[in-house]
Amino acid sequence: MKVLLTNIKELLQIRDISESKISGNRLKELPTIENAWLLIEGDSISNFGNMNEQVPSLVDETIDCQGKIVLPSWCDSHTHLVYAGNREQEFVDRINGLTYQEIASKGGGILNSAKLLRDTPEEELYRQSEARLKEVISLGTGAVEIKSGYGLTMESELKMLRVAKRLAANYPATIKTTFLGAHAVPENFKDNKDAYLEQICNEMIPKIAEENLADYVDIFCEEGYFTVEDTHRLLKAAKPYGLVPKIHVNQFNAIGGVQAGVDHNALSVDHLEILTDEDIDALKGSETMPVALPACSYFLSIPYTPGRRIIDAALPLALATDYNPGSSPTGNMNFVVAAACIKMKLTPEEAINAATLNGAYAMGLSESHGSVTRGKKANLIITKNIPSYGYLPYAFGSNLIDTVFINGKPWKHE
Repeated sequence: MKVLLTNIKELLQIRDISESKISGNRLKELPTIENAWLLIEGDSISNFGNMNEQVPSLVDETIDCQGKIVLPSWCDSHTHLVYAGNREQEFVDRINGLTYQEIASKGGGILNSAKLLRDTPEEELYRQSEARLKEVISLGTGAVEIKSGYGLTMESELKMLRVAKRLAANYPATIKTTFLGAHAVPENFKDNKDAYLEQICNEMIPKIAEENLADYVDIFCEEGYFTVEDTHRLLKAAKPYGLVPKIHVNQFNAIGGVQAGVDHNALSVDHLEILTDEDIDALKGSETMPVALPACSYFLSIPYTPGRRIIDAALPLALATDYNPGSSPTGNMNFVVAAACIKMKLTPEEAINAATLNGAYAMGLSESHGSVTRGKKANLIITKNIPSYGYLPYAFGSNLIDTVFINGKPWKHE
């Protein structure tokens, strides 16, 4: 099946030579073609060019994109999309003055979600998560990472990852899975964290690897959760099983987690709302991607990741939603891109690069996703008629998407 998009007002993120990630000043560069065409063959991008050049004629379908912009679908590298229920009461509690940490100390937060999840049958958990996945695809996300971490028991962590794998098998979006058993210390281990870590390292990781349920491993390296020493311990235990680190660091405090991630060749270090000069220095020269989660900052009213400072230090940056019930109940990457521009002072070019190519890198998908490159997946967003790509973050409250293509086919939200 050959599908030709014609009269594209502007085709964004075109890269003849596939690049894995973009850093520093180069994030300001967003290669485009105006008045463009793009040819899809099967599930891949076959070719593209200017309408004044030779346009393919032997195709099965032609779609006129007059007045519309085409760009790669979003690559959301940090979500907790598989969860049960919601935590709107905690949202109200925060409005009434309680902090995230105070809610957690009362048995709310992650532990609340863990209890809900343990009590939810797997089929119901799949049904709830499926609805969220359908929504994020319709909002332009073509690749998404899904973490466990709301189980905190062997049975429930496996349940979460099985649901994520089932979603990957049943839906065209590309899904990567991450084991986050070290998301919090469960209630029955509250006085013996070491015993829980031992269970994670010696029982959960081997079982998850045996069933091939996860691509990555994660830990919440933060005061009141897991220490830098805990992080080293877990990541060392995961390495023989081929689980690459992607870790939560510096959400509320800088305790050395960034350096720990770099020491273990983490694919990404995520959150980074608090960032020190030492953290910046640790990231320089590494292959680790810093990932910002501005929707979490918006929802919790905490500082935003200093994206401007990261980019000005000649580092790369990716953007993700952190979709979860407690601190970022949205999978809308369009809002994330807008928030990065409005609150983190990224340019539209920087934000789009961070949400596409660099997001793909943070999921190990650079070779297949994140740019308009010949041979890559035809995962594309066709906008409505808009004046420019700067309008995408500007009109942050509007749905500006006309059509989403996943694997070369238009996505139809049931």
